[in-house]
Amino acid sequence: MPQVVFPLDSTKKFTEQQIIGHNRWHWAIPAQVQVKPGDTFRVHCREWFDGAIHNDDSAEDVLNAPLPSVHVLSGPIAVQGAKPGDLLIVDILDVGPIPQEDSGPLAGQGWGYTGVFATKNGGGFLTEQFPDAYKVIWDFQGGVATSRHVPGVSYTGIVHPGLMGTAPSAELLAKWNAREQALIDTDPDRVPPLALPPLPDSAILGSLSGEDFDRVAAEAARTAPPRENGGNQDIKNFTKGTRVFYPVFVDGANLSMGDLHFSQGDGEITFCGAIEMGGFLDLHVDLIKGGMETYGVGENAIFMPGNVNPQFSQWLAFSGTSVTLDNVQHYLDSHLSYQRACLHAIDYLSKFGYSRIQAYMILGSAPIEGRLSGVVDIPNSCSTVYIPTEIFDIDVRPSANGPAQIDPGMGVPMARAGA
Repeated sequence: MPQVVFPLDSTKKFTEQQIIGHNRWHWAIPAQVQVKPGDTFRVHCREWFDGAIHNDDSAEDVLNAPLPSVHVLSGPIAVQGAKPGDLLIVDILDVGPIPQEDSGPLAGQGWGYTGVFATKNGGGFLTEQFPDAYKVIWDFQGGVATSRHVPGVSYTGIVHPGLMGTAPSAELLAKWNAREQALIDTDPDRVPPLALPPLPDSAILGSLSGEDFDRVAAEAARTAPPRENGGNQDIKNFTKGTRVFYPVFVDGANLSMGDLHFSQGDGEITFCGAIEMGGFLDLHVDLIKGGMETYGVGENAIFMPGNVNPQFSQWLAFSGTSVTLDNVQHYLDSHLSYQRACLHAIDYLSKFGYSRIQAYMILGSAPIEGRLSGVVDIPNSCSTVYIPTEIFDIDVRPSANGPAQIDPGMGVPMARAGA
């Protein structure tokens, strides 16, 4: 096993650890660990809500989740010799759940969860159709996830970190804050909000304290969106065997990571849509000096995905176009067309005995594939959702016999918490 450079005790809160990470992006958060180019090492990661979500049949914990506290990230990890303009090479050698004997009551090897946030808490991709909070618990065995809340479905996990990235420079951070505040100002009272501005409440900033803590907390960017540094990209194929090339903006690069997922569908459409868990990452790092200019990478990471995905031979695909449910035409709106494709898939699965919220949870957590199939044929963009048929215990393909039905006596009713 590689040396653990960022250890975490699963019986303790994030702020009680031997090394305290962070939950905001800022250039001034000090590196907690230093490694050298060519090093291989292990990093422990907490589940993104730091144990606030429980293995039970209530969704009250999702409704009341401490949203200002996310994501709890392991890092920053400085790479010796890294300078602005370099490319940081990060190889994901292994990624997995926390060991069973260390997991205790936390999401880890034995279980994980998928949630839908209430609209007032940010909602999800389909928040107009699903405005309330829900939760699904998944059990892990032999690399396969099953759920008492969504019977008749199982799938092999594509385990990956939802979030990894380098620290922004002062100039890049200012750019983020300015453009996101400008967006918020177009509709400051919108629910859910258009973006999340800096928020000192619940900020965790590593070893900073006193006036330095207060200054950084007032400026630091939230970790919810992906940005030029990588960040919360939620890419399901970002798994073992992946090689990432991150732009370096500060001395040492200051790499951080967290938000591990056991499985996820393209888009993570329920927002808390992957199967969330705590776990570990085994990483190898190296540098390409001056690589940003040499390869024209600019300000966004590029990566070579791993090749450990489960193999499916049959898929059922659903398409959607950029027309709203009340027949309003939009121009080449791929976001809308993907929503429509997802809704068509949900309508279809509901004919087999699944509730609409169960179908929504399947699309968020199973290894579905989302594609931009057409973006040039005005006025309609076309997006598609591919669902592997082998994940179901019943045959979900259309036939002259009509839709088979899941056993209504299986499973536990899914809990809902009010909007």
